[in-house]
Amino acid sequence: MSRTHRLFQMMQTLRRLPPPVTATQLADEMQMSPRTIYRDIDALRSMGAVIDGEAGFGYTLIEDAALPPLGFEDDELEALVLGLRDVAVIGDPALAKAARSALAKIKARVPPRQAHRLQHAVLDAHRFVSLPEIEIDVAGLRAATWDEVSVTFGYRDRNGAETIRQVDPLGLVYLDKTNVLLAWCHLRKDFRTFRLDRMRNLQRTDQSFRPRRVPMLREHLEIIRCEVEQLANDRITAD
Repeated sequence: MSRTHRLFQMMQTLRRLPPPVTATQLADEMQMSPRTIYRDIDALRSMGAVIDGEAGFGYTLIEDAALPPLGFEDDELEALVLGLRDVAVIGDPALAKAARSALAKIKARVPPRQAHRLQHAVLDAHRFVSLPEIEIDVAGLRAATWDEVSVTFGYRDRNGAETIRQVDPLGLVYLDKTNVLLAWCHLRKDFRTFRLDRMRNLQRTDQSFRPRRVPMLREHLEIIRCEVEQLANDRITAD
């Protein structure tokens, strides 16, 4: 775990646990030594976090909207800017709006020098190929995926054949020319990939497939990885 991630996790733990939070509690939660906890508390305070308390009595995080919980390295900030600007371009309307909102919040919380770098970033994201129009509610599909409930929709394949599908949605992948859903298809009894622009009349069902989403997604991704490797090997052999 990187130091930046560790400090962020400590802030989140201080927010989550009832105060005052002892160093022993923090050490148990984060699986670290008390000495590391004391050192990280001092580091957070030096970065502007207001943390009341001391060793032996426990700590209480005093939220201050005027101060960032922790700082970003310049490269980390540029990575965030590039990623969020790309999401604003390729995401569905709700996700694109969330990306722009997150970028504005980051700008408001970082130090002035970094806010200037963010405002005039040297990195940006553009897509010169327009994605196909998507008719379904992608935000609703994302919610069903997180909630691990099946969905139904009409689907038109590459040959124009129409079918009604019920699937267990596992994850969304944003590609350069289209966006796709990774899912387990009840009709085909197998993993399938569906282009979002070919889906119609998305409906959420009350059929839960919890808690199988994560292992099913891993299996699906492994199958895709093996297929890609096989295609690459076949191409090398053909050449």
